[in-house]
Amino acid sequence: MKTGRKKAQPRLTPAKHGTAARSRDPFYQRERERYDNPLPSREYILDTLKKQGVPVAEHELLELLAIRTEEERAFAKRLCAMQREGQIMRNRRDAICVVEKLDLIAGQVQGHPDGFGFLLRSDKGPDLFLGPDEMRKVLHGDRVMARISGVDRRGRPEGKIAEILERARTRHVGRLQNRHGVYFVVAEDKRISQEFLVPPHEINNAKPGQVVSVELIEQPARHSQPVARVTEVLGDYGDPGMEIEIALRKHALPHEFPREAEKLAARFRDDIAARELKGRLDLRGLPLVTIDGETARDFDDAVYCEPQARGGFRLIVAIADVSHYVKPGDALDVEAKARGNSVYFPRQVIPMLPERLSNGLCSINPQVDRLCMACDMRITAQGKISQYSFHTAVMRSHARLTYTIVAALLAGETAGTPEQQALLPQLQHLYTLFGKLVKARAKRGAIDFETTETEIIFNAQRKIERIVPVKRNDAHRVIEECMLAANVCASDFLSKHKQAMLFRVHEGPTPEKLAGLREFLGGFGFDLAGGAKPHAKDYAALLAKVKDRPDAQLLQTVMLRSLKQAVYSPKNAGHFGLAYESYTHFTSPIRRYPDLLVHRAIKAVLADTHYNPGDWAALGEHCSMTERRADEATREVVNWLKCYYMQDKVGEVFSGSVSGVTGFGVFVALDEIYAEGLVHVSDLGRDYFHFDAARHQLLGERSKRRFRLGDRVRVRVARVNLDSARIDFALDEAPSR
Repeated sequence: MKTGRKKAQPRLTPAKHGTAARSRDPFYQRERERYDNPLPSREYILDTLKKQGVPVAEHELLELLAIRTEEERAFAKRLCAMQREGQIMRNRRDAICVVEKLDLIAGQVQGHPDGFGFLLRSDKGPDLFLGPDEMRKVLHGDRVMARISGVDRRGRPEGKIAEILERARTRHVGRLQNRHGVYFVVAEDKRISQEFLVPPHEINNAKPGQVVSVELIEQPARHSQPVARVTEVLGDYGDPGMEIEIALRKHALPHEFPREAEKLAARFRDDIAARELKGRLDLRGLPLVTIDGETARDFDDAVYCEPQARGGFRLIVAIADVSHYVKPGDALDVEAKARGNSVYFPRQVIPMLPERLSNGLCSINPQVDRLCMACDMRITAQGKISQYSFHTAVMRSHARLTYTIVAALLAGETAGTPEQQALLPQLQHLYTLFGKLVKARAKRGAIDFETTETEIIFNAQRKIERIVPVKRNDAHRVIEECMLAANVCASDFLSKHKQAMLFRVHEGPTPEKLAGLREFLGGFGFDLAGGAKPHAKDYAALLAKVKDRPDAQLLQTVMLRSLKQAVYSPKNAGHFGLAYESYTHFTSPIRRYPDLLVHRAIKAVLADTHYNPGDWAALGEHCSMTERRADEATREVVNWLKCYYMQDKVGEVFSGSVSGVTGFGVFVALDEIYAEGLVHVSDLGRDYFHFDAARHQLLGERSKRRFRLGDRVRVRVARVNLDSARIDFALDEAPSR
């Protein structure tokens, strides 16, 4: 067989040689489960390269691994992915090298506003410091290879960039400036310290001071700045809604649906055809209801509860059947995956699905037939799920209720409408079941941290009127417990049928975090039980012990910060905070892509088939990233709006609590406004203050004055900087002498 490539050795018959070669791959079975046409695993590729002892030309590697002609394109993509992630690289002769044999370190660049940066290593080793000279070659987020070149003056390992593997982005957002006739853009992402030069003919009618989107024409290099062209003029910095427009582009959030996706969504009919009901359980006769917030626009879950013998209950949680409309690989699916989740900004939502679905066919609106996935549970008098079943179903919501109305009905504070009165017995059953589930939650040892969320209230002119705390009532908690129960059943169902899925994983504290927490608690005379591997019960018990102390908020905050962030993963490591051995997300497929994957997996099991969307691990990493991306974007928008609100309050005095302690000062959260600002260390008093990370405090060397997480202070608003979304406070007291 002629391949047109230079041969390093006589090539065997592809089928025979391929089978023999693949059988030696210890991870071949895993690849078969992930892909219809499996390739050699990354581990086997690396092992093969290492055994050669020298850099290997690509055509030689194809021979060694018996890659068939029809597999070459897919194999080339795998090599590119391995190169992007720093496992391999090509030398000047284009031969493939194993990176670990080159003494190079792969990682992602994290920039700092002051011009230096760090390399966050892929191997999770200690970060490398990148000086300003190295940072001139790259931008925040780029993936690079570097070698350790020494240590900096603080004793940190210092890196020197050897190879740029992948540029993070080519599009950015910032403000156009003109300095002595030279146009440039200052990025809104302050982790990018380089200015983007803009040739005069690439300004696109933008005016200095305006917010613009740019596309890089030339990436940065050691001796040259990045060069860009203006692709979109967003407007003036103070325009209403500009903070959201900036956040969308700064965090590369997809916010416009492709024409193909909109067209596909428009094709669906408003009513349900008879063929769509075939094989579905008919729940339309049951008084299922939705219970959501007053401002909710999409309703993806409905509940029904009735008492059973011996004090037990039947609970049905019905979830919009998004997977009926969004098929694997279609335009809607591709866009939903790219978004990962809906993003909820103040005044604006960036949905995961087009409005035709998110607010229409997949929204459980009242008195309308809707296709759904139902989890039908039996729960004992002790709050334990004794049995459950999943069904494709059709339902009709009998009412759209709000948390406020339900709480008032249950408390007897309102008689409600006749329709609501008719539903009151079911709501009371839900509330009784909730009490049993809460007791089971406490027995299980789930952690219940008390945090304050805020809502920004706007007036008719779209200006901020006030910032208020969001108060959770028992109706919120009723629905939360119902959703938790359905999620647990989904995880158990798929696990029992050996169907892969994305678990919602929340691991316990690392040994380092645990040691730091125990050292901190020891200063207050407390200890966390559980030894080297504490259980959620141990955290819950300690929270109960300290809840009435004046420093309870401090202790709770430090305990919360000791835990890892929850992620999506195909490997089940349990959910520490909820004290579940196995947990997944099933209840929000309108706004979370992992839930949509779980729905497809459940349907596959019900149909006695198997669902495989590809690389589950990569999907988990992607969905975890989109979740973090959305959180960062919404947090920045809220912080900017709070800064905008505080502009006319310079000079005013407020009370607050220390919400964060760093080497350069303390952050203070105001009581009534819920805005946060910094008291710089130089404004804490005439003293040398030393940062103690273990005790979360700054301690004055001479005065012994201490500023610790949770301490009460009075501060004066000194400055508000909209450009950096930063509020500066000063202590409201005479400086010490």
